[in-house]
Amino acid sequence: MMSQSPLLDHLLELRRRVLRGVLVVLAIFSVAAFFADDLYQLLAAPMLASLPQGSTLIATDVATPFFTPFKLALVVSIALAIPVLLWQVWAFIAPGLYKREKRLVVPLMISSTLLFYVGVAFAYWVVLPLALNFLANAAPEGVTVATDIARYLDFVLAIFMAFGIAFETPVAIILLCWTGVTSVKSLRAKRPYVIVVAFIVGMVLTPPDIISQTLLAIPMWLLFELGLVIAGLYQRTPRSAEPERD
Repeated sequence: MMSQSPLLDHLLELRRRVLRGVLVVLAIFSVAAFFADDLYQLLAAPMLASLPQGSTLIATDVATPFFTPFKLALVVSIALAIPVLLWQVWAFIAPGLYKREKRLVVPLMISSTLLFYVGVAFAYWVVLPLALNFLANAAPEGVTVATDIARYLDFVLAIFMAFGIAFETPVAIILLCWTGVTSVKSLRAKRPYVIVVAFIVGMVLTPPDIISQTLLAIPMWLLFELGLVIAGLYQRTPRSAEPERD
């Protein structure tokens, strides 16, 4: 029983952290739910601007007009709670980290949050208007574009997630180099392949037009270069040479 006590303590601490994160999300959702329709109108603005004058989004299911805005409100609540959720993760893992690891992890958590938000903002303000305008005008003559509100939400969330994750490239580069999986020198040698992969990822994760694909691939490449610069500033110290944990 004594040997199981540390494990039980960790499980109880994990439960407390998860519960706090869930409560924060629910608290934000209780406010966001009142603005669910406004949030959806804001999300739908790029699509409405791309449609012919007088066109609107449609709902093909009876319950869709009710549930779709609340689904968006929940997603927004989770996105806004990311800093708190990451803080709970940090508080859970911090006791097991060395001092130098703590000095690295905190900036990475902050930067990863900011980069995710920047990626979503870039997708909303730059990519969506261009991509939706292309798609709306790509319909054959005689075909009326009538987008379902639920499908539009899923499409936009997929775009947001793709760009949010893509903008985490510097963080991924730093972690790979710091943990010894690869090195800055090795990644620099593979730069041409990375650029090709960036365009392939852009082709897979974005609508089938060269504009949105390029708008994802180029930032990924630039963020890759930024990650190399920052990773070069960190030199991994062997764990045996690290000071004891606090």
